[in-house]
Amino acid sequence: MRQITVLFFLIMFLIGTDTFLISPLIPTLQSLFDVPTRMAGWMVGAYTLGSSAFALIAGPLSDGWDRKKVLVGGLVCFAVSTGLCGFAIDFWTMVLFRFLAGVSAAFTAPQVWAAIPTLLPPAKVGKALGAAYAGLAVSQALGVPIGSLLAAGYWAVPFWAIGCVSLLLAAVAIAVVPSMKPSQPLRAQQVSIFSRYVPLLNSSRARGTYAAYFFVHLGSSAAFAFLGKWMTDRFHLSVDETVYVIVFLGLGNLLGSLWSAQVIKTLTPLRTMAAGMPIAAAAYIALPHVSSVLIAAGAYMFIFAILGILFPLMVGLLNSLNPTIRGTISSLATSTMNAATTCGAWTAGMLYAGFGGYAAIGMFAGVCLAGSLLAFLSSGVLSAEKAESGGSRAH
Repeated sequence: MRQITVLFFLIMFLIGTDTFLISPLIPTLQSLFDVPTRMAGWMVGAYTLGSSAFALIAGPLSDGWDRKKVLVGGLVCFAVSTGLCGFAIDFWTMVLFRFLAGVSAAFTAPQVWAAIPTLLPPAKVGKALGAAYAGLAVSQALGVPIGSLLAAGYWAVPFWAIGCVSLLLAAVAIAVVPSMKPSQPLRAQQVSIFSRYVPLLNSSRARGTYAAYFFVHLGSSAAFAFLGKWMTDRFHLSVDETVYVIVFLGLGNLLGSLWSAQVIKTLTPLRTMAAGMPIAAAAYIALPHVSSVLIAAGAYMFIFAILGILFPLMVGLLNSLNPTIRGTISSLATSTMNAATTCGAWTAGMLYAGFGGYAAIGMFAGVCLAGSLLAFLSSGVLSAEKAESGGSRAH
């Protein structure tokens, strides 16, 4: 069972690395493909658009198939589409291959979350889920910087590396992951695939919670998407130098996720959210005005440490909405996150090009986080006793 846990950690590590790999490469690819700043964000957004568009279908649909086959097939398609990014000849082929990689990730990632409680004994499920989430956090601390360092030699190398490792993980999955056939055939489930979302759509508490989840990802994704561009323009950093800032960011996220359970237990979910969101919002607004790259790196580490504390709490609040359809909740959360990332990358490009550079993006991120807090408070999810227990279970 340890092999499966390690495999799932590595899968989420690769998916996390691939999600924002292009961010520090934007200056290089913008020059290579002769892309205006207002459109450059789509090289990030195309991936999340594909993932967001297909997550709503992939999650419920895969419930009717053997999850092992979906996992392996998704990894192979992810490997091929990501590898093809390294052969992109212009902006639009890059956008196409990033879109296809996002579609593949939409089928791959949900199988990890669904397979853990299926394959592991209840006593080990929480630890395994934590390990998979850690794969995403570590990808920011190590995966994206490693990919950026590889790109310092030639921009396509990290895409090829992720493709090759993904194929290797697909082979490992064939060997170590047992078959996970559905309890009912797909034909018996087709009528109810989309009706599973009805309880969430009809609940004002759920709508408010998902709106809050969208806003926090919208702001943080907009700020991250043009981090590399801002570092190049403001501090004249090269791609490999920008890596060190992302290391600080990823370490902050990892440390925050490790402290999350203790902080929430000490402060309660309501106080944690009420304190964390305004502090992070203010930090985003102040960030573009710092005078040195070291202060910028420290500020990003601080912001992402706070977000690392808050994100597991948000997952717990989402899971508390309806414990009987957590698979559907996960699919909708993935789609919401990726839709926010797509909109954030697009908005960041427009703001950077037309409204004062990164200062406008920092203000936008701060407003989004403030809106997220208001949505959480107005939804009532934080005031319910169920929400507090759900936040604790997420750790």
